[in-house]
Amino acid sequence: MIHSMTGYAAASRDLGTAVINLEIKSVNSRYLDIGFRLSEDLRFLEMPLRERITERIARGKIECRGYLQAQPAQGHASRQRLPDSALLAELGSLDAAVRKALPQAAPLSVAEVLRWPGVLADDSLSGEQLQAAAQGLFATLLDEFVASREREGAKLADVLRNRAARMRECVAAAEPLLPAALAAYRERLATKLREAVANLDEERIRQEVGVFAAKIDVAEEIARLVTHLDELDRVLKKGGAVGKRLDFLMQELNREANTLSSKSVSAEVTAIALDLKLLVEQMREQVQNLE
Repeated sequence: MIHSMTGYAAASRDLGTAVINLEIKSVNSRYLDIGFRLSEDLRFLEMPLRERITERIARGKIECRGYLQAQPAQGHASRQRLPDSALLAELGSLDAAVRKALPQAAPLSVAEVLRWPGVLADDSLSGEQLQAAAQGLFATLLDEFVASREREGAKLADVLRNRAARMRECVAAAEPLLPAALAAYRERLATKLREAVANLDEERIRQEVGVFAAKIDVAEEIARLVTHLDELDRVLKKGGAVGKRLDFLMQELNREANTLSSKSVSAEVTAIALDLKLLVEQMREQVQNLE
């Protein structure tokens, strides 16, 4: 499959006392650039999530967001919550020791004591439970995210195939025009030479025409255009991380279209060359979105 570098997915999971919310999105980038915006209680996820993303994705600027939304545990909203007496005693001893060494230190407030981890016994998740739940949720989220990039990539590949087919039509239309354009120029040149030099022989005319024909010969450019379009089809069929390869092919196609335009000696061939350049530019814009 061919993947776009743009994608989005979001997911949440109710854990009873809290809800985990995760979101991942990406845009174009030359390299893989991963950023995180996680709440403090989910900060531990950054390294394992980075590893999972790196395993599945090659390019793109990716942003992961996550936060834990607390909520009352069902069936326990009215239950009285009592502080841990042993921990309170330990905090009291520590507070006294600190103020003895630092008389200017302020004593612990009630709010500070109650916010101390473990003082209030509740049904909060353990670190291990939270990590397992969050990583399981992210695995599902990452699958959805990769699938969204695959769907977008498939659409972009169809656009490229359509443009490539139109380019083939342009090339096929240009080929029969070239001999006629050369013959018309040969006749015009011969007429002008005869008018300018009365005693100029036919051999000299043929030589002049031959030199010019070599300069405007675009058979090689036509052949390379067809070759590059064949390679484009092959790369799209193969799939995978094709963005950089296709970007190179766009440069080559554009170069051949430019050469065809510069060598043109007829309005019809010039128009075809301009159409080719327009199609290449349209393809290049789509290729910039591919991984």
